[in-house]
Amino acid sequence: MANELELWQFIASRLKNGEYVMLLVVAESHGSSPGRAGYKMAVAADGELTGSIGGGVMEVKLVEQSFELLSVASASADAYQKLIEQEHRKNAVHPSGMICSGRQTVILRQLTRDDSKTIDSIIAAVENKEPLSLTITPKHLNSEVEISETDFVYTENLGPKNELYIIGGGHCALALSEIASRLDFRISIFDDRPELNTLEKNQFADDITIIDGYEQIGDHIPDGDNIYVVVMTLGYATDEIVIRSLFDRDFEYFGVLGSKAKMKTLLSTLEKEGFDRSRLSRIRTPIGVHINSRTPEEIAISIAAEIILLKNS
Repeated sequence: MANELELWQFIASRLKNGEYVMLLVVAESHGSSPGRAGYKMAVAADGELTGSIGGGVMEVKLVEQSFELLSVASASADAYQKLIEQEHRKNAVHPSGMICSGRQTVILRQLTRDDSKTIDSIIAAVENKEPLSLTITPKHLNSEVEISETDFVYTENLGPKNELYIIGGGHCALALSEIASRLDFRISIFDDRPELNTLEKNQFADDITIIDGYEQIGDHIPDGDNIYVVVMTLGYATDEIVIRSLFDRDFEYFGVLGSKAKMKTLLSTLEKEGFDRSRLSRIRTPIGVHINSRTPEEIAISIAAEIILLKNS
């Protein structure tokens, strides 16, 4: 989300100076295309740029094309609104210069000061992690993207697509919050220790909630395919309370930080009590990708990697 915000802020600053900016958006991609739908890039006439639509020769060519279009001082915003389809094969009709056997469609939309109001509203939504539909029509940039060289429609919902709930606000939670703040997540933290200094230091989470006890944690976390839950409370006993409270909930990701031996004992105890084995098996523990992590930062990286792997599968 930080990268997305930087892109729109870059555009806003240039437009307020009366400059034109070329916005490049990957509308769709197939196969091994380096860019994915929603990737964005902004190119200014002086050569400065931000963002990416996948990199490589393909990106270089489109940046060069953007410079050429922006160099025509008399051009109107409507004059340069293009839909470019590229194939990443050597003998393709519209070759990109890459050979990764994919295909992607890129929109080029020239922006002017007339688009500043819309860009400002996008920045406000991204800063507050509020949902917003982006639209570009043949003559307007507003809240749902429609662009046309002939006739076509591209629509994208801006804002975080996923929610990360971190239960426990210690050092690992602080490190994980920092990493996740640069990804596509709205971050919420829960803890029962109001005096915790790592909560005071945490400037990355969107919400921090102090609760009286973890028995009611289920009241704060919804089910959903876009819900990712990481449990890292103070110890074994409170982890168990959280697991019991959330056991029947359906999340995309449910992970618990803890040693392999302790978590094996805990899950075995729950199974003997009658907790369903198949639902117990969905709990990821020990949590994270195995990289021999030791520090809170390394642990956070391993957890983030596991979440990304699942999210992008």
